[in-house]
Amino acid sequence: MLGGQFAGARGALRHRIALAREDCPEGVGGPPLRRLVGELEWLVEPARRAFRRYEPAAARRPRTVMLLPGFATHPVRMRYMARRLEAAGHRVKRWGLGFNWGPTEGNIASLETRLEDLAARHGEPVALVGWSLGGLFARELAKRRPGEVAKVVTMGSPFSWSPRANNVWRAYHLVTGHRVEEPPVAVELSAKPPVETVALWSPRDGIVHPRAACGAPGERDRAVAVRCTHMGFAYDPRAIDAVLRELDR
Repeated sequence: MLGGQFAGARGALRHRIALAREDCPEGVGGPPLRRLVGELEWLVEPARRAFRRYEPAAARRPRTVMLLPGFATHPVRMRYMARRLEAAGHRVKRWGLGFNWGPTEGNIASLETRLEDLAARHGEPVALVGWSLGGLFARELAKRRPGEVAKVVTMGSPFSWSPRANNVWRAYHLVTGHRVEEPPVAVELSAKPPVETVALWSPRDGIVHPRAACGAPGERDRAVAVRCTHMGFAYDPRAIDAVLRELDR
């Protein structure tokens, strides 16, 4: 029995490695290396935060907000944003799934239940703010439960162009065991949800190609440029201010 389990695990690992070694389609790629290196600025963010004086303006319309983290990140990575949104007057909730290791029918169903509960408890539709892969979850959740979603705000989320127009798709293949264009759930990434949908993107993004995160007309209602890194979407005051402006609209 143990031998069979070991052989199965070895076969699964080989499959994941093979997926990670696939070629990228011609003409498709992530941001250049200099942008990717720029993402390392997140390492000094704790030191910057110790000296930062950033107090957001009070919300004109307080909302119930769910934050959805990026691939391989935990909601704690969005804690700084959560606290700033709360300081502005919003009710901020986690997505309830811990680390984001990619989509499954199970975690999508759990999110639907979480969304339904939050909307009922607070008596209003919920604004979904998703960072990177979390934004793809937010868009699909809004398609399934539009009546319980006030609006969707994505931050550096690769919903357009090619699913491989980023610098992490190989890691995604290795971790999830499936191709980015073949998730184990039925999705149409570029299809706009039937609620107001805003795409925040950055020309400085070192992970996701700006074209993939900005989207095309018809794939979102508006696209807003924010000059931050991909990692910075979770903590940069410019990104937080952009989210606050969208929540006030």
